[in-house]
Amino acid sequence: MPDLIVVGAVESTRIAVEAAHGTEGWNVKAVVTLPPDRSARHSDYCDLSPLCKQIGAQVIHAPKINEPAILDRIRATEPDLILVVGWSQICDAEFLAIRPGRVLGYHPAPLPRLRGRAAIPWTILLREPITAGTLFWIDEGTDSGPIMGQRFFHVAPDETAQSLYDKHMAVLAPMIRETLQRIGRGETAGDVQDERYATYAARRTQADGLIDWNSPVAEIDRLVRAVGEPYPGAFTHRGEDRIVIWQAEPDYDPSHEASVPGQIVALSDDAFSVRTPDGLLRVMSWEQDGGEKLRVHQRLA
Repeated sequence: MPDLIVVGAVESTRIAVEAAHGTEGWNVKAVVTLPPDRSARHSDYCDLSPLCKQIGAQVIHAPKINEPAILDRIRATEPDLILVVGWSQICDAEFLAIRPGRVLGYHPAPLPRLRGRAAIPWTILLREPITAGTLFWIDEGTDSGPIMGQRFFHVAPDETAQSLYDKHMAVLAPMIRETLQRIGRGETAGDVQDERYATYAARRTQADGLIDWNSPVAEIDRLVRAVGEPYPGAFTHRGEDRIVIWQAEPDYDPSHEASVPGQIVALSDDAFSVRTPDGLLRVMSWEQDGGEKLRVHQRLA
């Protein structure tokens, strides 16, 4: 029975481990993951140790995947296949050389479109109507290796990061099982990506979630949906206090035109509305650092 190892540290990694473990003819020998004290690297970090204990897989904690000592431990497992799902660090050439041509990765985008980082937020920010989850052979390029599996699905106009993340999780497990079965039968060539359609997504940081109240309300709404849970969230400031907005919706009520962008024009126990150049953003869920209550007509940064 061929052995594989899984590399990752988030919820999608857990799903990948379970799917691989449940695929006839494959054995999950080890899981390479972040140690718990590095969990802050991922807002959706998942402790995989209990699952590994349950299925009898070795745990290899790797603060840095390309360190010589970590590479030696991975080599010692003698894997027939390496599956990388939910891992933000770049796997260098020496890592790929552990099992040349047999390092399989998952990317939450319809490769060759949106290669790179933060594909789920960018899918929403770019108003992509259709996306896909993709399994591909990792090479030394950026998400550029041959495609082994791809499942497409629609992106709703009101899609959030969480709902889109959930759609990817729904296609991930069956796609892994199908792909491992094909690899087990010797079907390993994959489909070469067409470079004519390649686009690239830049890295996003927490600071990119800052709201510009001079932007159109639809654009602010997209930002809130794109960077919400399981990501750090869109945010604004009230003085020195930081307010993270988790759920909101555009409101084109014209009755508050006598106000300026960034001004709170309505406030209740469960919502508040902020003026933008072309409408209001009605905020239904938020988190505030400071203890003072919001006030009507107060300006936000």
